[in-house]
Amino acid sequence: MTARSLTRLMTLLFSVTLATAVSAAPPPKAPPRGDQGDGPFKRLILRGGTLVNGEGAPAQGPVDIVIEQDRIVAVVSVGHPGVPIKEQGRPVAQKGDREIDVTGHFILPGFIDMHGHIGGSADNIPAEYVLKLWLAHGITTVREPGSFNGLDWVQWHQQRAENNTIVSPRIIPYVGFGQGADEPIFGADQARAWVRDIKKQGASGIKFFGASKRVMEAALDEAKKQGLGTMMHHAQLNVMNMNALDSAERGLVTMEHWYGLPEAMFTGQTLQNYSPEYNYNNEQDRFGEAGQLWAQAAEQDSEKWAEVRDRLIALDFTINPTLTIYEASRDLMREQRAIWHDEYTLPTLWEFFTPSRYAHGSYWFDWTTDHEVAWRHNFSKWMAFLNDYKNHGGRVTTGSDSGYIYKIYGFGYIRELELLREAGFNAYEVIQAATLNGAEALGLDHEIGSVIPGKKADLVIVRENPLRNFKVLYGTGHYQLDENNKPMRTKGIRYTIKDGIVYPVDELLLDVRMLVEQAKQAEAQNKG
Repeated sequence: MTARSLTRLMTLLFSVTLATAVSAAPPPKAPPRGDQGDGPFKRLILRGGTLVNGEGAPAQGPVDIVIEQDRIVAVVSVGHPGVPIKEQGRPVAQKGDREIDVTGHFILPGFIDMHGHIGGSADNIPAEYVLKLWLAHGITTVREPGSFNGLDWVQWHQQRAENNTIVSPRIIPYVGFGQGADEPIFGADQARAWVRDIKKQGASGIKFFGASKRVMEAALDEAKKQGLGTMMHHAQLNVMNMNALDSAERGLVTMEHWYGLPEAMFTGQTLQNYSPEYNYNNEQDRFGEAGQLWAQAAEQDSEKWAEVRDRLIALDFTINPTLTIYEASRDLMREQRAIWHDEYTLPTLWEFFTPSRYAHGSYWFDWTTDHEVAWRHNFSKWMAFLNDYKNHGGRVTTGSDSGYIYKIYGFGYIRELELLREAGFNAYEVIQAATLNGAEALGLDHEIGSVIPGKKADLVIVRENPLRNFKVLYGTGHYQLDENNKPMRTKGIRYTIKDGIVYPVDELLLDVRMLVEQAKQAEAQNKG
């Protein structure tokens, strides 16, 4: 088979897979917001909190934060920790103001999930379930990669999220390359025409999986001309044509996961050393041998390692690693038995996660100790590169890719923060990755990403100190002993504020638990 024929075959296979992903009837749309959430207010004052502003500055408190409608208008230092606040110098409440006492609480910018599918994995996942879990974990902005339920469906939610007529983070819709095309895209002119078309349809960007060099170069060039964002999962079927460095040099804005990065650092080979029995359509082969890929790349601090790192940084390239989505590969039982599954995992998701030769990411056909050991080594080298990239000025962001591989929306995102901490990021660097870095990568840092006057009022308010322990951000809280030597769980995030609207997180989580319970009851009745 010629290289051209192979490229055509891979493009066709991807087009068929993508068409299948978007052909099913879309799941239920989110209901109207109704009376959920308070605000936005003519004037809202948050009193006495400790601020972590997302820009790398140390925590400061107590502060009062003044919000008018959906904008932060003032951040005022009002005293010193451990002593009563003197009223002199505090913002004066005016008639009709809403005041919330957040004394002892920590205030952070709203989190940005740079890889959040509203759906497209398991069947019939209600949008309400996903959107409320995101908000309940402090996520106020989501880049939706691929729009696999259809761009129209995602835009329906995007527009209502922007107007705050549904309970939702803001949504940045990207479209999978080739989605909606009448035929597979083989030529440069076809690629450019498709890019222009999805721009007219209102997409914010494109998610690539790979194509021929000619098609990728044309699509990336046209996307830049049209002002569209670009992201790429360098799929193994196409990474030999274009690795992460190749695509970055042609204008790609962000890479997803890590595929394509080790390939850019090969020294003693040009292709991944697949086993003779490898078959990409066998999901265990695909993920099992992916766990051996970083071992084939250049060693840390080698000349090749540094060359790739520095060239990517010079291109202002963003790495969005989604460490969390691969964690089951290094510890399957941990992910299967996560405590939130009991109350927060829909039956349709649980069925999707179980081993199946038909479902993407359900690759536990015979997952062994050796698979997990290889993946632990994979994580170690991957994390070392991310930390090194950050330390030399590269941009790393946070994304979850939840809905696959035992990862639940919101919960999977908080785990990503913990994994960046494991990679060597200090707590402030993690928060910056979760907030300002994502805003910069999206070109929205003038609006979101940090808590400074003039920006949108997107905030996370938590009673405990997340700089000390990111586990306090989970919807299930942090497990510890109380002052009476009794085990208990902390409350998690107390409020998520998006566009100046205050959402009590306990109400959002209750709604999700009810959705899950109703789905379980319906499943039991159907089986009965």
